[in-house]
Amino acid sequence: MKRCMIVDDSSVIRKVAKRILGGPEMLVIEAGSGTEALYMCEADMPHVIIVDGSLPDMNTVDFIRQALAIQGEVKPQIVICVTEFDVGAIMRAKRAGAVGYILKPFNRPQLLDRFRAMDLAA
Repeated sequence: MKRCMIVDDSSVIRKVAKRILGGPEMLVIEAGSGTEALYMCEADMPHVIIVDGSLPDMNTVDFIRQALAIQGEVKPQIVICVTEFDVGAIMRAKRAGAVGYILKPFNRPQLLDRFRAMDLAA
């Protein structure tokens, strides 16, 4: 079973994403901050991380670099979640190691289509 972590300070965004992605093929866990997410990653790295483009406690690019630097069996695929199409922010995230982006707010078809396009979910 794949594991997905949603990192966002909005509990609504986390709950919506968890409801959409959670199921028999994917376990979804939540973190409200970058620091909390990094501690969780050190304990048990998820396969996929969806991270808010504007974390309350750290720069998202720094989070991506730190998460990818954690040694372990799993190297996560990281997706940045942004509220507007900001080419600069998306490119900085990709240079840091993110595999793609998702625009907020999202709905079920948009999120699932994006995951399928990136080969993250069936």
